[in-house]
This record gives sequence, C-alpha cells and structure tokens, in this order.
Amino acid sequence: MTSIQDPEDDLGVTPPKTWAVGVPAVAHAIEYSLSQNSPVRTALTLLNINQTKGFDCPGCAWPEPGRRHLNEYCENGAKHINDEATTRRVTRQFFAEHPVAELDTKSDYWLNQQGRLTEPMVKRPGATHYEPIGWDDAFALLAAELRGLVSPDQALFYTSGRLNNEAAFLLQLFARAYGTNNLPDCSNLCHESSGSALTQTLGVGKGSVSLEDIYAADLIFVVGQNPGTNHPRMLTALEETKRNGGKIVAVNPLPEAGLIRFKNPQKARGVLGRGTEIADIFLKIRPGGDLALFQMLNKLLLDAEDAAPGTVLDHAFIAANTSGFDAFVEHARTVSWEHALTATGLTREEIEAVHQQVLASEKVIVCWAMGLTQHKHGVPTIREIVDFLLLRGNLGRPGAGVCPVRGHSNVQGDRTMGIWERMPQSFLDALGTEFGFTPPAAHGLDAVGSIRAMRDGKAKVFVGVAGNFVRATPDSEVTEAALRQCSLTVQISTKLNRSHTVCGATALILPTLGRSDRDVQATGEQFYTVEDSMSQVRTSRGRLDPAAPDLLSEIAIISRLARATLGAESTIPWEEFVADYSTVRDRISRVVPGFENFNERIAQPGGMLLVNPVNKGIYRTPSGKAEFTRNDFDMIDAPPGYLVLQSLRSHDQWNTVPYAGNDRYRGIHNARRVVLVNPEDLAERGISDGEVVDIVSIWHDGTERRAEKFVAVGYPASRGSAAAYYPETNVLVPLDSVADISNTPTSKGIIVRLEPVVRRTGTNGDLRA
Repeated sequence: MTSIQDPEDDLGVTPPKTWAVGVPAVAHAIEYSLSQNSPVRTALTLLNINQTKGFDCPGCAWPEPGRRHLNEYCENGAKHINDEATTRRVTRQFFAEHPVAELDTKSDYWLNQQGRLTEPMVKRPGATHYEPIGWDDAFALLAAELRGLVSPDQALFYTSGRLNNEAAFLLQLFARAYGTNNLPDCSNLCHESSGSALTQTLGVGKGSVSLEDIYAADLIFVVGQNPGTNHPRMLTALEETKRNGGKIVAVNPLPEAGLIRFKNPQKARGVLGRGTEIADIFLKIRPGGDLALFQMLNKLLLDAEDAAPGTVLDHAFIAANTSGFDAFVEHARTVSWEHALTATGLTREEIEAVHQQVLASEKVIVCWAMGLTQHKHGVPTIREIVDFLLLRGNLGRPGAGVCPVRGHSNVQGDRTMGIWERMPQSFLDALGTEFGFTPPAAHGLDAVGSIRAMRDGKAKVFVGVAGNFVRATPDSEVTEAALRQCSLTVQISTKLNRSHTVCGATALILPTLGRSDRDVQATGEQFYTVEDSMSQVRTSRGRLDPAAPDLLSEIAIISRLARATLGAESTIPWEEFVADYSTVRDRISRVVPGFENFNERIAQPGGMLLVNPVNKGIYRTPSGKAEFTRNDFDMIDAPPGYLVLQSLRSHDQWNTVPYAGNDRYRGIHNARRVVLVNPEDLAERGISDGEVVDIVSIWHDGTERRAEKFVAVGYPASRGSAAAYYPETNVLVPLDSVADISNTPTSKGIIVRLEPVVRRTGTNGDLRA
C-alpha cells in the first residue's frame, strides 16, 4: 500500500509532457486505487462511479454524457474515490497516541493517508489531545455553544462542493432558522467572480452550455484552466469537438499537456496512435492578460464590421436582446495595440490569427476556470468575454455560450440550494413561507469576511461541513490565528486534514459517510442528488459498507444539530428529513425555482436538466436584456525584478490534498516546493536553474510574506510569470488582496520576488549560498 509517511523530497526534473492521459494514466489510477483498497473493493468503486445507479464522483463537476462508458471516470476521479473508500481507519487510539500539537506539524499528505474517521472526537479547552465523545453529547455541546452566543451572526457555517443538494438545503435552512446568513462556501474562493459577472450581464450566475453544445461548437476558447489535471474528462468532450471539425484556442501562461494532445485510453487511437491534437492555437499569455486579449478581439470585430458592414456583428440579436451596446462600442474603440501587447505578452500576429478563427466560426463557446476568476480584475474579464459573445450572437443557441468550468463536484448545487450569504429576497420569502418563519434579510459573511470576523473577535463559532478551510484560504498565518481565536471549531469530515489541527478553544470532529458509502435510514436505503457544471441534476447512491458502524450522513448530522439547537419549539420536521430524504426533496421543490416535481423528475434515467433562462432568451437583469459593459483597461504591473506568481495544483493532487510528490505532466518528480520560471527570467535575476530560493510577496502597505526554500526550475512559462503549488503558497496571498466585486482571493496574480537562500556557517560570520 502507499506509505502513510511523507514521500522524501528528491527533486527530479524531466521535460514537460506534450500529451496527457493514455495508458500511463490508467496505470497510475489503478496503482493508487489498489494502494488504498482491495482489488474487489476497487472494482466496486470504479464500476459504480458516475453510473446511472451508482455514485457521483466527489472530484470535479464535469457532466456525464448521455451514453456512459463502463469506465466513466478519469485518473484523478479513480484516485479520489478510492482515497475516500480506503480501508485505513483513524480510531480513538490514533488520537490518544498523537497530540494535536504533533498533528499540526504533519503535512497534508500524511494527514490524509491515515484513513477514514470513525467516531466523534472532542478537544476540550486546555487539552492536548482529542478524545471520544458520543453523538448526543457532541450535538448538545455544539447546540449549547450556539445558543450562548450574543448574536447568531457570531456563528459561521462553511461548506465545500462535496456536500449534496439535500444536505446543503438543510444546512442553509438551519442557519437561517437559527438567525444568520453567514454561509461562506468554497465558491467564494474560486468561481465567485464567474457568478458575479454572469449575474450582472446575463441575469444568472451559471454557464449556458451543455455537452452537446461543446460537441457542436465551431470554436472553443479554453482560458485559464488545465483540463488534463483538474477535469480530465473534459478532454474527451474536446476530442469530440475536434472530430466534428471544431477548432480550439488555448489561453494559458503554461503549456499544459492536456491542451496540446490527448490520448484517450478508451479508444484505439489513444492507446496505439498519437491521439488527438487539442489546441489549434496556444496563446502563452501573461497572468491577468486575458482582459486585454478579449478587449482587443472585440475591437478587431468592430473594425471588421466597419470594413464590411452587416457581415460581422449580429445586429438583429444585439437590437433584440442587449442593452448598453453604444457605450460599449465607444469604449472598445479606444483599445490600443500597445496596451494589448504589453498586457498579454503576445504578438500582434498571434492575436490576429485568433481573430481570423473567430471570423470563420458561427458557433463559439468560451470556457474558463480559476486562471480568470482569481485575479483582481476577474469580474471585468468575464464581463468582457460576455461582450465578445454578444457581438456575434453567441448566446442562447446551440453550440455557443458561456462555460465556467467548476472544479468541485457539487459547488454549483450548493449555491442553487441557498448556500450563499446574499441569497435574493425572493428565495428567502419562499423559504420562510414553506417553513413558517422569517429568515434574516441582512447579508452574511463570505469566506474572506469570515476570516476577518474571526480575526477581529466578531465570530466565535466555526462549523465546517466538508472541505479544508484552513488550507483552501489565503494568508495562512492570519487564517490559522483567526480560527484559534474561536471558542469552538467544528469539522464535519470523512478524513483528517489541517483544519482538524487548527483548533478553537474547543474543537469537534464529526465523522460522516462518504459518497461511496451505503446510506440506510429508517425508511430504507437512501440516495441524494448533485448538480454539475452544466446544470444537470442527477442521483448518487453509495454502494460500499460504511467505514464505521456509527457514522452519520451529513443530512443526519445537520438535522440532529438543528433539533438540538432550535429545540422542540421548532416546527421544522428535522426527524422526518433524516428518515426519508425524499421529504427534503419535496420541500426543495416548493422553494427552489426549477425544482418543481423534484422527486418525480429525478427518478428519470440521467436525472433532470435545469434550463438556463438565457437559452430561452430571458435575461433576469434590471433592463430585462443582456448587458454590454465597459471594462477599464487593467493589467498586473509588477515592479522591475518582480514576477507575477500563480498558484496551481500538481497533477497528483485533489484540491488541497496531494496524493504524491509528483507533477508528471510538468516533469516535476518527488518534490512540491518548486517554483516554475521562464529560464530567461531566472537569468535576468542571476538565479540558476535548481537554486533554492524564498518566494517573497509584497502588498501595497509594504508588508511582505515569505514562502521559504523553493527550488527554482526553468520552465517554458510566459515571460514575467511564475507558478508554484498551493496550498504551500497560500501564505503569500494577502487577506485583503481580493477581486473587485466578487471578493475572491487573488491567488493567480501574486506579485513576488525570488531571494536566493543563504546560510550562515562556521564562526567567522561568512555567508555562503
């Protein structure tokens, strides 16, 4: 089995791969899966993952096709589900042997590899260890703490995308019945900029395309994302696009293998042949230069219309469906080539080549991920993309539209169910009518606001439902100090992570069922639902015996906590929800728009589709139309000698958890503390390839943050940029460095310098590198 000890750092560097997946991906998936499970148990997980009557992959949110393959999973999905289904167990003996202070020194890898949590644990004030606690006592302790707060707004209820729809609905119901809208979630940290921009321009914060649209598109932009690592099944869809004659433009500061060539292991050409070339054009853009790129593309479209009136823009669509066109045009015409080339680092020829592809394409989709959203100007960038699509009517019709690709299983579903600190009043009114209470109207705290509130002593209780808040958030030292100021921290989890070791005065660990675990309640075996990136809602049924006999589902934990906190006077039937999850769906059907007749519709093979109003020509904006916007020219201006750093995942990593010390597509082996920099940038700074450096970020108030002892590796990144893995680099992101409007941490636009590490030796004070 894979060792539970940290792999030793022994950096090896090989040339970056020029293709992704293929037989090696299958081998790695099976190897890791068998390191966690028996062959029989591994077969059960892989044959049931993403199947109609199986369980949804808890990894990314890429949708399932209508006709599913027997092996409907990717390498990372296989690794992740078997990591969750591991036969390793964390028992009370483990906690007796390891004090919290010792656990706090362990790596993310080590904590994860210990196995599944098996019973509730508590760390009491002044104690050095977690100790067992019964479920009833745990709920009583937490309920007493919540009831004792001066205000419900002193409590925070955080979720990640691992939560299912039914549990998410109950969590937000409990929080609002308790009296707060403090519902921060992982979307605050990743795709909040997408929701903000799309809501403002189109009236709904979701993507508008389906898999069928991906297959039918003439041209797809893949911007600021790495499908080969973060959502590999997207490559199968892009392969289908290419086979149907579509073109793909990749826009990324790094040459990602999956966007160069894809070897589909389910096809002979992917096993024996060269596979499929993915990107027809690969723009190696500077971090944050995407706004300038789309501004220039928009100006070129206007220029082309001037040269051939009536042949380029879709004037009928613009007149019937949009607002703000004239103001947009006035602003767009002021874009200069000088600004575009400086901000993007591209050549004029590269941008004009993309423009020609746009002119030759009737159906265009733009896909993006955190390479856009985690910038200060992430919202304006996505608004500019909407402008780009509106000009030629590429919304609301087949093969065209917006496609934010979310990287966590049910992050979209959580938001649909009401996990948001700023839900519209119409949702709150429907919730109150259904359950007979008045939900609070004042907006709550998002993730960054929650850290500030804990730091400032304004929030006292933190409840984390799934996820790893400590390692997913910016400004690590500030975040950890903030959590330690809480009177109580609670983690509802399947496995250990760093959030269990960064404790308030009292800390609870409440273990829960995983996606692959069978869930049997009073009325029989249950299923729940999730929503993918393309608004398809489907069922998920666990097939394995639970990791421990007394584990509770997230639905049961939330409902029992709600009853303990709100008391007998609460008329909400929490016990009914635990016994039969269909009763939760009945309530959802009467509260959440689009979920009418939920139980009947979800029983259909493949689930149900939530139709995006944009695809019906409905725009829920103040004007009732899609909004053109004017977006100020912006770029990241790094001082001389500095670089713009983006944090990213390695290939052998799921969110904050590394499964190995490798990033084999980028040619990095047996190490994570590396920083990838263009060799010319290293030479200009007098830094040798392989030299050990500290990465130092700066903030406008002069404050510096330092990530120590990273190996500088020469890499074909865009000039002026750098890349390194998170969560190791989260320490470099200031808490106050956030995107305009969305308040998302700017983890893809960190201004840094590299300082060679020196050490003092001997007694004469000499400094030697």
